[in-house]
Amino acid sequence: MDEQPPGTRDQSGATDGPLGCYRHPGRETGIRCTRCDRPICTECMVSASVGFQCPDCVRQGSGTGHGPAANQPRTLAGGTIAADPRLVTKILLALNVALFVVVHVKGALLQDLTLFGRANLYYGGPPEGVAEGQWYRLVTSMFLHQEVWHIAFNMLGLWWLGGPLEAALGRARYLALYLLSGLAGSALTYWLAAPNEPSLGASGAIFGLLGATAVLMRRLNYDMRPVLVLLALNLLFTFNPWGGIAWQAHVGGLIAGTVIAVAMVHAPRGRRALVQYGTCALVLAAVILIVVARTAALT
Repeated sequence: MDEQPPGTRDQSGATDGPLGCYRHPGRETGIRCTRCDRPICTECMVSASVGFQCPDCVRQGSGTGHGPAANQPRTLAGGTIAADPRLVTKILLALNVALFVVVHVKGALLQDLTLFGRANLYYGGPPEGVAEGQWYRLVTSMFLHQEVWHIAFNMLGLWWLGGPLEAALGRARYLALYLLSGLAGSALTYWLAAPNEPSLGASGAIFGLLGATAVLMRRLNYDMRPVLVLLALNLLFTFNPWGGIAWQAHVGGLIAGTVIAVAMVHAPRGRRALVQYGTCALVLAAVILIVVARTAALT
């Protein structure tokens, strides 16, 4: 269906008012699509052999020379807009729930997958843990929960925070944010907690999503008070005087998620991929450095 541009031309080619992008009416622009003549802003224009074209004309077959993926609508962070913006969130939630059920059926799996630095699981047995080469515990512990309230709290957080973030970042960037936040939480726990102190749960990744939500809301100029109150309550719960909470995982995930989110939503468009994935690589490098240094100290 054709759309009328905000500014119309008379026979001399002049307009009767400021032009607004046909996809973003609030943005004034002096650029028009060379095919349909509709006004387009710098975010919407696609480079063609002569001039610029709008996304609709490109999708209809303009012959710009770009691959099909280059012409697809993009999220705020540059990701591809998906038909189901919560697919990755659903998969992560299902994986956590499935492992919760499996662990309760086969309880022995819990000690095989839980995070701890170095300990003897039974008297006279060999030392086990991340320091003994069981690095997989840094990842598997991110998907383990022992108590019903624990998994319920974390999965509610994943659903409430994850869906909007996945829609804003795109699937690949969102998954990188989740996994790296969880890994950062595991690494900080491994570094600072006692070697024989077990830790498990998706809390590090969830705190990463919480930090990313704060960054995204600030980027969109939303009211920050609700997310700041939520963050304060979670930190208060983290550092409660009764203990029993792996605060290291919460802090590590929060820091990593915030840093990655800043790169995701504030990266300059021309170097977006470099800044975003470069930041992810730096966070991963920091995680590896912490794990290697702690392993050397324990062995």
